[in-house]
This record gives sequence, structure tokens and C-alpha cells, in this order.
Amino acid sequence: MLAFLMRRLLLAIPTLFLISVVVYALLALKPGDPIDELRFGNPGFTHADYERLIKLYGLDKPWYIRYWYWLSRAVRGDFGPSRRYGMPAAEFVFRQRMPNTLLLSGLSLLVAFAVAVPAGVWCALRRHSFVDYAVTTLNFVGISVPVFWLGILLIYVFSVRLGWLPAGSLGTPGVAEQGLGAYVVDRLRHLVLPVLALSSIQMATWTRFMRSSMLEVIHDEYIRTARAKGLPERAVVLKHALRNAILPIITLVALAIPGVFSGAVLTETVFNWPGMGRAIYDAILANDFNVAMVALMFISLWIILCNILADVAYALADPRIRYD
Repeated sequence: MLAFLMRRLLLAIPTLFLISVVVYALLALKPGDPIDELRFGNPGFTHADYERLIKLYGLDKPWYIRYWYWLSRAVRGDFGPSRRYGMPAAEFVFRQRMPNTLLLSGLSLLVAFAVAVPAGVWCALRRHSFVDYAVTTLNFVGISVPVFWLGILLIYVFSVRLGWLPAGSLGTPGVAEQGLGAYVVDRLRHLVLPVLALSSIQMATWTRFMRSSMLEVIHDEYIRTARAKGLPERAVVLKHALRNAILPIITLVALAIPGVFSGAVLTETVFNWPGMGRAIYDAILANDFNVAMVALMFISLWIILCNILADVAYALADPRIRYD
């Protein structure tokens, strides 16, 4: 196992390098430059000022030269400043935006897992029942509906028409002064719609996989043996069938973690949630390349690590798998 982990971690280095080259090239070749916002938003900004700043930031050089300068600083932990927010890009992303994304993504994964596993098991044990057909229909809807459209629909129904829940944002200003309980309740109310929108695809996908996996193992010989020994049906399902049926879900959950981070770009934009996804969106529009590079490279690293963790978790859950 240790040799496997070392090989995967070593392979992650050239993978991150190639990703950084592609991402930087796409951002650098994007129309416009970081000085455009100053040039068009300031009447006193002259052409001489523009030329001076172009040379100062090295924008007169080819993108691959600029990439080498960026990489030489990034390996030392210096990802450059954020021209829009006036602080180091890494500090802005990791201190101000990442905690909000972790809260939203973590709750979305938790809700999706808590709903999908019981629903998949229930549908497998009651195959072709009304509940099975109803859940299957909802799963197809959840997989098919785009996240941003679902978010807009949720806002229209529950915020605009019914007025039950807030449309988004981090929370109500000044509610913290009313006490910890009021603050927690207000934060949860603002999280309901974004969490529901972000978890919809994972919830539907995992339910389908859990149902299919449960159907594959529920009629195996060891399940019939467990029932023949007189074990209660609850013990047969939870201790024998579920333990083997949940193995594919482990991989899906591990791989879905970075997917939720990347999917949060649309969700956070629709609900005005100040997280990493919204930071990427705003940074690309404002040509704040350093912020976009920090956030996108973190998501890339997170995807690679979650793939490795998925393999490790699969080996720990299934003793038949060996990586030596």
C-alpha cells in the first residue's frame, strides 16, 4: 500500500504541472488583460500609464514566459496579489472564500449521502413498488435538470412566490447580535436552497447506484446462507448485504467531493454565495488571473487527492483488493 501511495503521489506532480500549463494558457489567451478595468474605469488613465503597467506586470511578454515567472513564485508559496481585492490571492481564496465553500459542499455531500443510501436500499428491497417507481422518476429528474436552472427554480418557488426561505447570500446582516441560536438558524435558512440545488445530482446518482448495487448482492449465496441461519432481516440487510453493496458508493463519494467543489461555481453564482466558485467566476470576468489560478489549481489538486483516497478507501473496505 505504501509503495502504491508513493507512486500515485509522484505521478501527481507532472499531472499538476500539465494542468497548470493548460489553465494558465487559457487564462492568458482570454480576450482582455488585467489592466483593462483600470483603463476603462478611470478617466485620468493615460496610454502612457497603460504601457507602464503592461511592462510592470510583464504582460508584454509571451504567456509561456509569464507562466515560468508565475511557476517560479508558486513553488515557493507566492501566488501573487489579487489586483481586485488588494491582498495576496492565496489569502483571499483560502481564508475568506474556502470556509464558505467547505460549509456548502460538506453539507451537500452529507445530505446527498444520508438520503441516497437509505433510499437506494429501500427501493432495492421493494423493487417494482410504487415507491420504487416514484424515486426512480425523481432520480431521472435530478440527473437531467441543470444545477443552475434548478437553483433559479428553487429561488422563484420558495423565495419569490412562497417567501419561505431567503434567496441566498451568506446570512442576514446584524443577526449575530441577536445571539448564537438566532445566528445558527439564520445561517441554516440561507443554506437550505443552495444545499438542495448542489446535492441534487449526487443524490439522484447515488440512489440509482445504491439500488443497482443492492439488487446485485441481495440474491447472492451468502445472503441466502445468512437467512437460512435464522438471522433477522434487518441484520441480513445491514450487516451483510449493505456492507458489500456500498463499496461502489465509496468510490462515487470520493470522486464526487471535487466535483461538488467545481459544481459550486454555478450554485454559488446563482445564490450569491461568497465561496471559491463565486471567486473563480468573478476573477475570470475581472481578469484577476492570480485568484483564478489559486482556486483552479486547488480544485485540481483536490481531484487528484480524492482519486487516491478513493482507491485507499476501496482497499480498506474490500479485503480482496491489494495494491502491492
